[in-house]
Parts: sequence; C-alpha cells; structure tokens
Amino acid sequence: MSVKAVFAVPGDIEARTGGYGYDRRVLALLPQAGVPTRLLRLPGSFPAPTAAHLAETAAALAAVSADHVLLIDGLAMGVLPAALLEHVRAPVVALVHHPLGLETGLSQADSARLIAQETQALKHARACVVTSAMTARLVVEHLSYPAHKIVVAEPGTDAAARARGSGGYPAALFAAGSIIPRKGYDVLMAALARLKDIDWRITIAGNRERDPATAQALDQQIAALGLASRITMRGDLTQTELNAAYDRTDIFVMASHYEGYGMVLAEALARGLPIVTTRGGAAAETVPAAAGLKTPPGDAPALATALRRMITNAKLRTACAEEAWQAGQSLPRWEDAARIIAGALRAAHRS
Repeated sequence: MSVKAVFAVPGDIEARTGGYGYDRRVLALLPQAGVPTRLLRLPGSFPAPTAAHLAETAAALAAVSADHVLLIDGLAMGVLPAALLEHVRAPVVALVHHPLGLETGLSQADSARLIAQETQALKHARACVVTSAMTARLVVEHLSYPAHKIVVAEPGTDAAARARGSGGYPAALFAAGSIIPRKGYDVLMAALARLKDIDWRITIAGNRERDPATAQALDQQIAALGLASRITMRGDLTQTELNAAYDRTDIFVMASHYEGYGMVLAEALARGLPIVTTRGGAAAETVPAAAGLKTPPGDAPALATALRRMITNAKLRTACAEEAWQAGQSLPRWEDAARIIAGALRAAHRS
C-alpha cells in the first residue's frame, strides 16, 4: 500500500537557515522517493508557542487522517504537550535537527524544562530522524529515546565548482550562519582581534533577525575591537550570492559551539576550501582531519592560532584545500536523505 505524508513545519520554511534548508529539500524530494508529501505550516512562535498557537496546532495535527504519516519538525515536536499528541490520529515521525534543551545560551532551568518536554513528546514518535550520528547519540543520552528507533539522514550537499579564491592578499575569510549565540561569532571576533598584525578580511553571511540582541552585541564588539574595516556583514544571501561568496573565499571559518551536522562545512568541502572550525558537536566528524584545523569550541586563543597558521602557511592551505575537494566529492546528496526518510515513513506507516 502506498504511503502519503504530511510534513508539519513551524514558521517560514523559506527562511535561509540550515534547518529550514534541510526541510525544503526533503519536502521537494520525498515524492521522488515514493512518498507524496504536502506541507502543513504551523505557527511561527515555536519553540515558545502561545496558547492560541498551541490550540491552532492541535487542531491542525488532529485533522491529519490516520492513513497518512505525520513528519513533525523538531522545532515544534520538542515542545508539543503529550495531551495534544494523544489526539493525533496519524503515526508520528519526529525530525530532530538539534535537541532544543541543548541550545547555547539557555539557563539551566530552561534547558532542563525543554529536555523534559522533548523527552515526553518523543514518546509519541514511532521513529526519530536525526541529521548526524552525533545527534543520534545526544537524543539517546539526553532524551532517553530508543536507539533502534533512530534514523540518521545526513543533509545532502549539491555538487559545486571548485572555489577560485581571492587571487592574492589579503586572505579572504568567509563565515556563514545565523547570528545567534550557538554560532560563536563573539569567540571568532576575539580570535580575529589577536591577528591584527597579519593581512586578512572576512565576510560574514547570516540572518540578523533571529536574535537581534546577539546581532547588536556583535556589532558593538566589532567596533570595540577596532575590526570594522576588516569585516563585511552581509546578512542573508540568495543562493546565487552565496555561491559567489564561496567562490571568492580562501579560507572557510566556523566558530560554532555546537552543530548537529554543519551544512555550511559540507558546502565548503564541496568547493575545495580549507577550513578552520571548532570541534563543536558533529562539526568534528563532518570535516576530515586533513581538510582543515579544528579547535575546542569557545577557545578564542586556540582559534586565533589555527587561523594564523592557515592564513600564513600557503603550503598547509593548499594541502587542506586538496583534501577538502576530494572529501567533497563523496558527500551524501539530497536524494540520499530523502530516500532514507521515505524509508522511515514507510516503516512508521506499517508499524
């Protein structure tokens, strides 16, 4: 019997974040993998829904017929009350990009509350799709979800032309990701402040609206450190603009405290860029050892040392670029992720 699915996603699925990008690609490709899927838009207040939005969500999820499978994005799934989920007729599969309670910057109380909520919510999921083996381990450890019910579907990476670079000095650095505490841009600035004696410029592309306070604090930090003349803040970029930015880059940088996979790291590998990154979460596993330099998350002096080595050592940069290019050619594609998730949806439908 054929399977049909409904993919419930809160907020604007067109938003340019890694999580929403994953959702868009999966939604588009599931039909090709044999599971016709339609989008169910949930309110944008998740993961802190208002009472009215919870009621709206409850009605929308309960209306999904039992002959469908309901795939629910973790931004909503993690905070759905058990009483709400008990009224859902369709079998539920959760998609967890990153446990909500492990987000950087939460108070201990908020972290504990979110972990407890997500643990209870996941009891109603027949399967849990995660984006990396690291996230799978966290879901087992922190959310007490059975390992045998977890399905790993790593993000796909599109084939791309090899980056041509800036063509000389100053070294062109590039960082991409929303301006939120988890991305560690404050640590990156502290590291770059130690490198004023060498020649570099950095472009940062990332949404500034998700956490305006963090974006404002970053602007203030850049001014206080006297780095404004070396830094270009681009905000969200279209795919065409993003491709052009990667092409002009000499070194890709990521200072994140944690990544559930690190889609931008995979994109940098696909373009043959040498990488300087932290070992936060799955980032340590996404980037092969020979493709870049890795430092502990939150360690600005170590990040500065790694950046200095990569900027000033042309031989190292060339070697890392070649390893990155080779690794990028064997990254999973989006069709692979869709095929894996389609299998999870079929299994949930049968169980």
